[in-house]
Order: sequence, then structure tokens, then C-alpha cells
Amino acid sequence: MTIPDASVQETTALAVTAVNDLSLSTPDAAALGRRQLASLPGFDKGDALASALLLAAAPGRMAVYDRRAQKGLGILGLPLSAAAGRYGRYMALVESVRSTALTHGVGWTARDVDVALYRLGAPDKSA
Repeated sequence: MTIPDASVQETTALAVTAVNDLSLSTPDAAALGRRQLASLPGFDKGDALASALLLAAAPGRMAVYDRRAQKGLGILGLPLSAAAGRYGRYMALVESVRSTALTHGVGWTARDVDVALYRLGAPDKSA
């Protein structure tokens, strides 16, 4: 409530435009969209909330990042640091997984990959 609605709308419009810009690679579009959101309260740190908004803006292209996806990546041996620009790097990994799946005849979307990572990163209930 500290930022005028018009400013929030302008910022989110820039993010929506970025993630839907087909002249950019998916990781580059993701990184730009994430950077656009960084000035908004609640979006300066962490990528979970921002990634959910970016997925809503480009559901055929973006994916959700969260701690379970992070854990799933670790299980697969795919490192992802928390350094600045993580969401763009995450989407590069998602695209890599999609590409690998495609070589095996599986046409996953970015969302399919993030759901698989989420499930893989679920807490072990057998313990």
C-alpha cells in the first residue's frame, strides 16, 4: 500500500512484457522479468512469489521456483546458487531438463518440469 497502483501496474506490465518477449531466450526473458519485479515490496528477495507471478504472465513459458524445486535440482545433481539472477539460471536448468526429456520423446512444458522438481523435492514421508 506504499506504492501507487499506477506504479505497480507499470512495473508488472514491464515484467509481463519481458517474459512474453519471444525475441529473448526463455532464461533471458525470465531474468529480465524477475529484475523488473525487484523494485516492488515483497519482490526484492527470494524468487518463489515472483516466479508464480511470472508463470501467470507466461504460462506456456515460465515455471515456478521454490525450495522444493531447489531440493529436486539438488537430487538431480543440478546446482543452483542463491546468487543474484537465480530465476534466470533456474529457467536455464528447466530448459535443459526439457531438452533432455525431448530427446527421449517426452514433450514437457516448463510447468511440467517445475511440478516434477516440486514432487522430487518433497519431504520423505517414510522416515
